[in-house]
Amino acid sequence: MCKHILNAQVAIRAPCCKQWFDCSECHAETQDHRLGKTNEMAFLCKKCKKAFRKDMTTFEESDEYCPHCDNHFVLEAKTPQAVLGVEGDDPRINSRLLKDERAKQDPSRSIFAQDTTDRLG
Repeated sequence: MCKHILNAQVAIRAPCCKQWFDCSECHAETQDHRLGKTNEMAFLCKKCKKAFRKDMTTFEESDEYCPHCDNHFVLEAKTPQAVLGVEGDDPRINSRLLKDERAKQDPSRSIFAQDTTDRLG
């Protein structure tokens, strides 16, 4: 998993050292040389786990999909960002931290509080 791009759909094969990386920043962190440039890129789809090549000189909109499984791999990158939040449980699972703002109902106004013993039997 790439820590730089959260939604990486493919891995790239570096033409300089012939190793697979999730992004160019992953290559820069682990290698002591610059990423080589090439006109033909080798990709590995993370959905179907199959490799394919694309000619970058004639890259078109139809080339943004894996030829094996049609996974759209050219997306706007989502990078990790710091967020402020309240610590606690997920309110969908445990809602003890949430305050109930509704008005308390009078229990004597329930349909179950009526005396219906004379009607039952």
